Amino acid sequence: MQIQILENPPPSIPSYQPYGAAVELWKTKRQEVILSGPAETGKSLAALHKLDALAWKYAGAQLALVRKTYKSMPGSVLQTFDKKVLGAINQDGKFDPDQTPVKKFGGERPDFYLYPNGSRIWVGGMDNPQKVLSSERDAALVNQCEQLTLDEWETLGTRVTGRAGNMPYSQMMGDVNPAGRQHWILDRAREGKLQLLESRHEDNPTLYDPLTGLITAQGIRTIGVLDNLTGVRHARLRLGKWVSAEGQIYPSYDPAIHLIERFEIPASWQRYRVIDFGLVHPFVCQWWAADEDERLYLYREIYMTGRTVATHAGQIKELSEGEQITQTICDHDAEDRQTLRECGIENIAAVKDVLRGIGQVQDRLKTQADDRPRLFILRDSLVEVDQELKLNRQPYATEQEFDGYVWSNSATKEQPVKAYDDGMDAMRYMVMHLSNKIDFSIDFF
Repeated sequence: MQIQILENPPPSIPSYQPYGAAVELWKTKRQEVILSGPAETGKSLAALHKLDALAWKYAGAQLALVRKTYKSMPGSVLQTFDKKVLGAINQDGKFDPDQTPVKKFGGERPDFYLYPNGSRIWVGGMDNPQKVLSSERDAALVNQCEQLTLDEWETLGTRVTGRAGNMPYSQMMGDVNPAGRQHWILDRAREGKLQLLESRHEDNPTLYDPLTGLITAQGIRTIGVLDNLTGVRHARLRLGKWVSAEGQIYPSYDPAIHLIERFEIPASWQRYRVIDFGLVHPFVCQWWAADEDERLYLYREIYMTGRTVATHAGQIKELSEGEQITQTICDHDAEDRQTLRECGIENIAAVKDVLRGIGQVQDRLKTQADDRPRLFILRDSLVEVDQELKLNRQPYATEQEFDGYVWSNSATKEQPVKAYDDGMDAMRYMVMHLSNKIDFSIDFF
């Protein structure tokens, strides 16, 4: 079924035709609606086009485009909005105001978009929600809303109640990649508070021809990448299933608890570096800080394939400039460790008792008597995204490994599956180092 909310868009705005579940997203007027599905089904684009169409259709509408953090928006959802919805990206990859009648206020980190009819799309993150929560909104779109807590979703909903009065209905929209089966989105959908729509790859006309139903050249490439995924990542990103990994090693890890906002690390805290070597597999270097109670905070990370140890060493030294590093703990490869030494990075070998280390990490992830765990990851710790890993839908940061870190045999729990575990290994080295009070005079090989 073809629909067209915006009958006469300005000529600079790309035409858009939704298919499948995207049509239902455009038609629905439910107060809460989320478009779910595997990777590359066109969920975000469908939602962004609807938000744009609402801005054109209802003069003076006050709308919001939201993500978990504002920092993550310019290189992702805003880039898609500027390029594929407004059609305002020039050959240099920059926003060109001459290509759209929509004005962008705030440069590359915009506060809002202003439409000729007075409508505004406010841009914000739930890490600093004043802009999106400062007044009533007619509608709000949350990109990757699986990252929000239920409290954040409901808080945003208090500003989208119909009181803004510029549209005949109010609406909270979201697009989502499936997460664990216990996620609040599923609970809310089962309770009837939220309409959950399921998109499929066949809904994306760049992957499947909408007239013939045949897969396109781009579809062959994309589905090929997704078919190569394994475990829970394949179930979620290829099949679109809301599943939890069977035999998950760290089931108590909860991004809402353990993934926290950045803060300035006090100078009095001890700092450590932990390295897991890799070339084809990711080379991981994590920077950890330990507070007075020996709680650990991951505050910086290199997670990168295809670079030599010597190249990494230069970047590690540059990033650590001005910091007092108590110790650098490494995987056991003698040649790689010697390369670090020759580059001026002294190091010791990690204690690699896998099962005992896993147990100690599990203990740290548990909430203690003061209602806080003993291990945290600071948001946006990653120094640089490995674009090849991202393109292939593989983890490209330690925090992305937790879901897929599983026992090779759930019954015996003798060893973890050796895949997508480079950050997990480095984290375990750090925990073992603190827990075992290593004698720095001993060099373990």
